[in-house]
Amino acid sequence: MTVAARLAPFGTSIFAEMSRLAAQHSAVNLSQGFPDFDGPEVVKRAAVDAIAAGFGQYAPTNGVPALARAVADRSASVIGRPIDPIAEVTITAGCTEAIAATLLGLLNPGDEVVLFEPFYDSYRACVALAGGQPRFVTLRAPDFSFDPAALRAAFTPRTRAVLVNTPHNPTGRVFSRAELQSIADLCIAHSVIAISDEVYERLVYHPDRAPHLSIASLPGMAERTIVLSSLGKSFSLTGWKIGWAVAPPDLSRAVRAAHQFLTFAVNTPMQHAAALALASPPSYYDSLVADYRHKRDRLAGALRALGFDLQDPEGSYFLYADHTAVSRRLGVTGDVALCRALIERFGVAAIPPTAFYATPGEGERFVRFAFCKKNETLDAAIERLNRIDP
Repeated sequence: MTVAARLAPFGTSIFAEMSRLAAQHSAVNLSQGFPDFDGPEVVKRAAVDAIAAGFGQYAPTNGVPALARAVADRSASVIGRPIDPIAEVTITAGCTEAIAATLLGLLNPGDEVVLFEPFYDSYRACVALAGGQPRFVTLRAPDFSFDPAALRAAFTPRTRAVLVNTPHNPTGRVFSRAELQSIADLCIAHSVIAISDEVYERLVYHPDRAPHLSIASLPGMAERTIVLSSLGKSFSLTGWKIGWAVAPPDLSRAVRAAHQFLTFAVNTPMQHAAALALASPPSYYDSLVADYRHKRDRLAGALRALGFDLQDPEGSYFLYADHTAVSRRLGVTGDVALCRALIERFGVAAIPPTAFYATPGEGERFVRFAFCKKNETLDAAIERLNRIDP
């Protein structure tokens, strides 16, 4: 065996596998969560200008000062306390690197991390890389909430951290204040660190009844929370890989201890452009959310008409649908078989979410579709899916 034992169980990322199959069959790709359209012209122009201005060398390892200040200002309004851009902001190569740097910087071998399943697939792999042990709490349909008793049982004397993702990928759930408070209470009682992945923080569709709330803003959590986010989701620039970790100085030191040896520094001209992007007015986000809400409703309506069972997501840009009735008509069983059938027989790619679970059998009746696509891409996918026999 050539692959290290700690990574061998994970194989090839499900995103890479589904995208490869989609290309092989010329399928409309609603699997991987990246937009098929570009971000704002003014932000792209700023990157070009930064290259022309000579920003082609290593950035400071913790980030370009202008971007660190922009992240600090943005985070202060979410977390509810002033953020020191020098001591508390670390710019990373996307949120994925922020996750890895955080876990590598915090965990000692044998430390436990509580993960909510379904989870973004890098969470479990990064825990393994750091020598940690995952403990799982399942979010269950139809509302994808968790059992408070199961959460309490997941905390042990060896628990070092809990990883919270809200708005949640892949279910689209936005955790309520009561849910976050229950997590916070356990963190405080057990002296546990909260790692809060908030990359979809701006993509919230019902702010009146399901607003985004950072666990770092709750009483007693500012000193024990690392907030992670990125530019890619809010500005449709996932390939720029600009992310960040915001944490009090002692926790930032842990993140930076790993970050300096993972990437050392992040793309310099893109950091300068990202600083400009984060100065965008509220109207930019309002327009983005309105557009995504329209895309969500268009695809959700078409899926329901075909027999998929789903609730409208409160956040993110994914639809998490129960495919039971559709799979029965197609004569297939399970999420992987359903996704292969969609690609090979109908030319539409989606993600089988069993890759996001550790518990055997969980997630088999669901499928995840990404609606962060051009309207014509969604229309083409819907046209193909409509070939499924009613």
